[in-house]
Amino acid sequence: MTSDPADTQAPAAPPVPKGVEVIADQVKRLPMGPGVYRMFDENGDVLYVGKARSLKKRVTSYTRLQGQSNRIMRMIMSTAAMEFVVTETEAEALLLEANLIKRLRPRFNVLLRDDKSFPYILIAGDHASPAINKHRGARKRKGDYFGPFASAGAVDRTINALQKAFLIRNCSDSYYENRSRPCLLYQIKRCSGPCTGEIGAEDYAGLVSEAKAFLSGRSQLVKKQLAQQMEAASESLDFERAAIYRDRLASLSHTQAHQGINPQTVEEADVFAIHQEGGQTCVQVFFFRTGQNWGNRAYFPKADKTIEEPAVLESFLAQFYDERPAPRMILLSHEIEDQALLAEALGQRAERKVEVATPKRGEKKELVDNALTNAREALGRRLAETSSQARLLKGVAEAFDLPAPPRRIEVYDNSHIMGTNAVGGMIVASEEGFAKGHYRKFNIKSEDLVPGDDYGMMREVMTRRFSRLMKEHPREIAPQTAPPPAPEHSTGGPNPGEPAILSENISNAPPIPSDIPAWPDLVLIDGGKGQLTAVRETLEELGLTDVPLVGIAKGPDRDAGREKFFITGKQAFMLPERDPVLYFVQRLRDEAHRFAIGSHRARRKKDITKNPLDDIAGVGPTRKRALLRHFGTAKAVSKAGMEDLSTVPGISAAIAKLVYDHFHE
Repeated sequence: MTSDPADTQAPAAPPVPKGVEVIADQVKRLPMGPGVYRMFDENGDVLYVGKARSLKKRVTSYTRLQGQSNRIMRMIMSTAAMEFVVTETEAEALLLEANLIKRLRPRFNVLLRDDKSFPYILIAGDHASPAINKHRGARKRKGDYFGPFASAGAVDRTINALQKAFLIRNCSDSYYENRSRPCLLYQIKRCSGPCTGEIGAEDYAGLVSEAKAFLSGRSQLVKKQLAQQMEAASESLDFERAAIYRDRLASLSHTQAHQGINPQTVEEADVFAIHQEGGQTCVQVFFFRTGQNWGNRAYFPKADKTIEEPAVLESFLAQFYDERPAPRMILLSHEIEDQALLAEALGQRAERKVEVATPKRGEKKELVDNALTNAREALGRRLAETSSQARLLKGVAEAFDLPAPPRRIEVYDNSHIMGTNAVGGMIVASEEGFAKGHYRKFNIKSEDLVPGDDYGMMREVMTRRFSRLMKEHPREIAPQTAPPPAPEHSTGGPNPGEPAILSENISNAPPIPSDIPAWPDLVLIDGGKGQLTAVRETLEELGLTDVPLVGIAKGPDRDAGREKFFITGKQAFMLPERDPVLYFVQRLRDEAHRFAIGSHRARRKKDITKNPLDDIAGVGPTRKRALLRHFGTAKAVSKAGMEDLSTVPGISAAIAKLVYDHFHE
């Protein structure tokens, strides 16, 4: 008797549990206290991060599909694992939730996409003659910080006006220490010249004090004092000094006149207004400090179309203040569910009271209404730009025979001077415009290249770019047959049958994913047929034959509008001169050129300012200073003999030989 081969096959592995089954199993062992929960899919990617006053009650609500929105149902059905963090209070859970959302960027959360730091004005406190400068990042230097300002341009304009009004220096301390005569800023009346004693220390301290008072909100008092000093100088017939006070007053008035709304009853506040339209969301933020308007910025958070404005605003606020100090007052256009909880959490972090309010009348309501108007207008402009961008991408697909409008376009260009300081640049464009966070520069490293070999440079750039892309984002992933391991970003894994309940924060987060795909749908090469062939051959050596490539050759006499386009297997062609797609491609090419040449100039500047002594192993900053102090220049050091080098304080015979041998190989 023979058995059927099918009877001897191993039984199929049971399916990995997902959805309600997984969530219901976790509920059994959850506490009633506050905390944060995370949902993972079968690949270990985070789907959602949420906080709860009661973990058990909140997670239990996910075991009932009835009444859930389509978005929540998709999230529940995709859940293959969960992890939990128990916190002492709900306020602590709110802050931790915002921190995890920013780090992990889950697919089903509202995401704050533009998270750049804000600039501040710093009046240094660690120098006898303080300077006024723009500052970003951690506040490590001693001094007074004023801000935040909405943009670097707003800071630059304010500093420029303050220089005219208060004549405070903005040079570096090293530049200040090495002055023997006043610089140009003193000549054009932008600085009082403390470096060379043109103004006494006490008088300069008075100017600094006035600038601090102005930035602290006492602008009317400062202007009144300047007016009195101008009148006194005029009455004493010191018309030159009176003219100086007049110019300073004019500068202050100009600054305030260009700030827009300056509230009378709001000393310190951030004003938020949200508007939704066309499936997109805009949050407009205005900053008011010391009774002055320090600018505004528009944000476009990523949120599902089904999430209503108050919910988006609530999630946005928690992420916005995750690493920023909160002001004493936050004004909102919509009431949010956990308004009191947000105020409590931000107050605990700031160690002072923070008020979160939705004003109904008065000047505060006017500020919110103005922010709401700006939110509507900003979103309208964005919708128009998005529509225009979508039409252009559709035109690009038609022009270059792509199957669909490209979601990611990569443009490459090289920059060098006679082969020196060669740099390759890659810029990225997407449905939302230039994606500057994805730009990359490639310092050409190959020593075998002939200087000026553009083809060789492009081969190196393409090899490095796509080799790494294949390693980090392989196109085909084998299907998973076993339960997924614990996610790498977890700080610990659960015991079998137990939910992962953690009491500490998460410090090692994975790289932030992006809405833009990792692989390009179109690669544009700034070059003609030769460049295109070099790129195609390089990619074929890597086993890539399906990446769409287009070469752009400049027209005769480099005329814009007469570019030729090269695609493998087709005749070279041109686009009509007034074609919007042509203008779009030109803009992409020009941006790649700008980025590449900017990187090249930065590298060249670094080489120019590099000291030859930096390359000598064993000669650190102290010995380098001793050599330069003794000989004056690095060139003089290179020409010095062994005996001369040995006479320098701190330079032993062995170090002198090391230096001498370096310059006389």
